[in-house]
Amino acid sequence: MQTVKRLLVISDMHGQINAFNALLDKINYQSEEDLLFLLGDYVDRGQNPKEVIKKARALEKTGAITLKGNHEDMMEKALIGQNTEAVSHWAANGGAQTLSSYGLSIKNVYKDVQNGTLSLPDELQDDLEWIQRLNVYAETEHYFFVHAGVDPEKELKDTDEATFLWIRTPFFEGYQGDKTVIFGHTPTMNLHETSDVFFGKNNIIGIDGGCVFGGQLNCLELPSKTTYCVKEKSNNRFTR
Repeated sequence: MQTVKRLLVISDMHGQINAFNALLDKINYQSEEDLLFLLGDYVDRGQNPKEVIKKARALEKTGAITLKGNHEDMMEKALIGQNTEAVSHWAANGGAQTLSSYGLSIKNVYKDVQNGTLSLPDELQDDLEWIQRLNVYAETEHYFFVHAGVDPEKELKDTDEATFLWIRTPFFEGYQGDKTVIFGHTPTMNLHETSDVFFGKNNIIGIDGGCVFGGQLNCLELPSKTTYCVKEKSNNRFTR
């Protein structure tokens, strides 16, 4: 039986494939020995969302646990639901960069949705089907992994998917559970005025370093609580 030496957690890559690869190199990720959790938001805003999804899918095939983020949720609603309002919402949150990485323009997609004539490239369609299959949380004996957080007032079975993908303040302020919740979604700069991993006093750990906003891409190692990060420089290289 395989023995896992480390649990590793990364979130909110947002199309930044160079940072993602640099961080994986820095932590010396070994799929045979480590269990990697990816907490969503592979797409939008960064330079190459398509490549981040490709990397996440490859990592999944070698054992990584891949979860859905709210940006995948927006992408799914825009392209599968084919609703112009959903397309506009996605566009306002970085959807144009995602479509561009697949060779499409947000304006043309909006028009095609409006006219009922949207046809997607096979590669994008395949990635969308993968997104639809993603789980919204995972858990071990001691940890709960999720993109945004949990509703402290509800049981998991009574919680809708949107909560796991979008919740903020009620979770930060109200969670008092026994399991440590590891989450992304909210840049840690908004939680403790630094891009470093946030260790909350109420058993929550936020790892979104806001890399796409000029912060850093973080990785949390468990159970040691060791943290790693890469920071983008102006020349598009990364500090280690």
